[in-house]
Amino acid sequence: MKQLSKNSSFIILLAIFLVVFAFGSLFLGRYYVEPGQVIHLLWSGLTGAPLDSVDKTVVLDIRLPRLLIVILVGAGLSISGTAFQGCFHNPLVSPDVLGVSAGAGFGAALGILLTNGVNGITAAMAFFFGILSVVLSLLLSRIKSESSILALVLSGIIVSAVFNALISLVKFVADTDSQLPAITFWLMGSFSNTTYNELGKIVIPILAGITVLIAMRWRINVLTLGDEEATTMGVNPRKMRFIIIAAATIITAASVMVAGIIGWVGLIIPNLCRMIVGSDHKYLMPASCLCGAVFLLIVDFIARVLTPSEIPIGILTAIIGAPFFALVYKKTEGC
Repeated sequence: MKQLSKNSSFIILLAIFLVVFAFGSLFLGRYYVEPGQVIHLLWSGLTGAPLDSVDKTVVLDIRLPRLLIVILVGAGLSISGTAFQGCFHNPLVSPDVLGVSAGAGFGAALGILLTNGVNGITAAMAFFFGILSVVLSLLLSRIKSESSILALVLSGIIVSAVFNALISLVKFVADTDSQLPAITFWLMGSFSNTTYNELGKIVIPILAGITVLIAMRWRINVLTLGDEEATTMGVNPRKMRFIIIAAATIITAASVMVAGIIGWVGLIIPNLCRMIVGSDHKYLMPASCLCGAVFLLIVDFIARVLTPSEIPIGILTAIIGAPFFALVYKKTEGC
């Protein structure tokens, strides 16, 4: 009972942190807006009152859609990583283990090459190739008569290698004055220039995927026991694993579609939360979801204010995530 109370308190604390950091990100930044003015602008936006000011443009048109996208992407990547780690029985697995990030990266690079810029076609191609890469990984894993977790992981490595090579090919033939810088910047990940249009593209896929994964948290607990044990308990491991992979892939592809490749979030956050709440996915899934949103909010704020030109968020997540994961891995190893 004490552990259950601790887990519930941690989840509530994360929810409070999320609200606090979300509100703070609306008035803090290079252009400071009074907290009271932010509340007034939000209320006026809800009631439909006419607004025309620089504060309104900064808070409602620039920061608010970016804030919502950051929360969705952070929560989605974290819960996808948690689901994959439970599904594959491996805490070192991340959402892009089956090649979704590499596939989406190739799709975006190809879209920039063909259309000379980041636009709706580029986003659509990123999403399509992200899904396609996972489909290819699943098909490749069935070459052997017996499909296994190891076969899936190896297939993902192969598909990722192919798409990474294709990305390099696209960069090689891209125009060095315009297309190559755009491709390179997009691949580093960023939330700059995100609008309500991008929010509209991802809100349904990510929320739907999160809902499916949260609903399946009990079955993920069963999958962690092994396929034989899951079968004896009435769970079809292959079917459940397919549903989990599909939901996590849609979330990850949608995230990469609007923000580029953001690594480490789906790897370090689930492990951090596992150290605090344990391996029961009843608590681990919502904790990872909230913690991922808080983490990405903090990193995005640092990216916005640390230097005069915004730092690509993929760089920061790698700089923060790699050494942090080394510490997490050391503590896990010692347990």
